[in-house]
Amino acid sequence: MAESRRSWLERAIYAMGGILGAALAVPAAAYLFVPPRSKKSSGWIEVAEVERLPLKSAEEVVFRHTRADGWKVTTEKATAWLVKTGDNEVTAFAPQCTHLGCVYSFDNAKSQFVCPCHTSAFSLDGQVLAGPAPRPLDQFVVKVENGKVLLGGTDKPVKA
Repeated sequence: MAESRRSWLERAIYAMGGILGAALAVPAAAYLFVPPRSKKSSGWIEVAEVERLPLKSAEEVVFRHTRADGWKVTTEKATAWLVKTGDNEVTAFAPQCTHLGCVYSFDNAKSQFVCPCHTSAFSLDGQVLAGPAPRPLDQFVVKVENGKVLLGGTDKPVKA
């Protein structure tokens, strides 16, 4: 029996709807179930040369790091305080006070870090000397290679 025009058009419309539904479902399923490709590098960022750092003093360095948040990759400017404690030994501190997150500075005359918000003070090794700060300064993971200071774990400093 010959197919009517109406039933042929019905089937064509259903087929086109199925094709459109599949065309929309495939990218949505890929977004939901396929993890994004990570663009991670080695995780170490070069921030300074060891020989240029003053011994037993602090120096603030500015660097850029890339942060991946799901599908979004952002390059941000960040800072750290470096303290050279030996020929190839460097400690790096996060720039926020551990009390309320204010940005502290280094007082050369007193040789200590000072927070202007609530007068917390920290020694060169990051220990609390005075003020309401509950714990020492947060530190970055540091390694020295070929005379360069490298910071690791720049997304989250290690809590002291």
